[in-house]
Amino acid sequence: MESLYILIPIALFFVVLAVGIFLWAVRSDQFEDLERKGMDVLLDDKPAQKTRQDDDAR
Repeated sequence: MESLYILIPIALFFVVLAVGIFLWAVRSDQFEDLERKGMDVLLDDKPAQKTRQDDDAR
């Protein structure tokens, strides 16, 4: 029974911490555009540049 006096405040601290982190993530737009961030890896922004070795090989 005495251990509950320690465990309940620790559990409440973790709940408040988790809610705080969640609210921070929502306010800093972490959940706004989930699809685009995953597609950034697949899409190239710039076309590959030719090197001089590619030109000499032709």
